[in-house]
Amino acid sequence: MKDKVVIVTGGSAGIGRATALAFAAGGAKVVVADVVEDEGQETVARVEREGGEAVFVRTDVSEEDDVERMVATAVERYGRLDIAFNNAGIEGDQAALVDYSTETWNRIMGINLTGVWLCMKHQIPAMLENGGGAIVNNASILGTVGFANFGPYTATKHGVLGLTKVAALENSEKGIRVNAVCPGFIETAMVMERGVQAGSDREAYEEIAAMHPIGRLGTSEEIADAVVWLCSDGASFVTGHPLMVDGGYIAR
Repeated sequence: MKDKVVIVTGGSAGIGRATALAFAAGGAKVVVADVVEDEGQETVARVEREGGEAVFVRTDVSEEDDVERMVATAVERYGRLDIAFNNAGIEGDQAALVDYSTETWNRIMGINLTGVWLCMKHQIPAMLENGGGAIVNNASILGTVGFANFGPYTATKHGVLGLTKVAALENSEKGIRVNAVCPGFIETAMVMERGVQAGSDREAYEEIAAMHPIGRLGTSEEIADAVVWLCSDGASFVTGHPLMVDGGYIAR
C-alpha cells in the first residue's frame, strides 16, 4: 500500500475506521469520508498519531455533489486515486416490511445502494486516469441470505453485490478490480448498540454468536484485513467476488 491513495467512506468508526488505519499502516494516504465530522477527524488524528497521512472530507454518499467533492479532494490533494472502500451504510429500523415508511425505505436505499453506485460512478473515471485501481464495496452476509425485520437493509446489500459484479465486468479489462466484502455480525455500534442491540442484551449476543459456527462475533480489524487484501497485489486475479468474512454463517 506504499504511497497508494485510498478513499474510505463511513470512516468515522467501526469497520471504516479500522480499515482506514490498516491502509495507513501499510503506507497509504487516506481520504476519510463521513457525515459525522468529529469522529471522522478523530480517525484522521489516529492515523497521524501512528505516523500516517490522512484528510477528512464531510460526505453524504447519497448526495452526488458530496461524492464528486470527495473524489476531487483525493485527486487534488494527493494527485491520484488508487483504491476505494465504499463502506458507508445504515441499518434502518428493526421492523416488518409492511411497517416501514416510504421515507425510511428511500433513506436506506439512498445511502446503502445509490451511495455505492454514486461512489463508483466518480471513482472509476479517476482511477482510469492512473491506468487502474481496486474497489471494495461493503455488502454483508445479508447480501446473500434473508434476515427477518431488516428488509430494506437486506435488499440494499443484495443490490450492492449486483452492482459489484456489473462494475467488475465493465472494468476488468481496463485495469480496475471490483469486489465486495460480506461481513457476518461484527462488534460495531450498528450491531452492539443499534440493530439487534447485542451489546446491551447478553441473551441476544449469545444468540447471534451461536449463528456463527466459529462461535463469536467478528471484529472490525478482521474485516479491515480482508479489505486490504482484496485491494493488494495478492488478490490480482480476484474480481467480481463477494468475500465472506462471516465466521461460517452462510455455511450452515
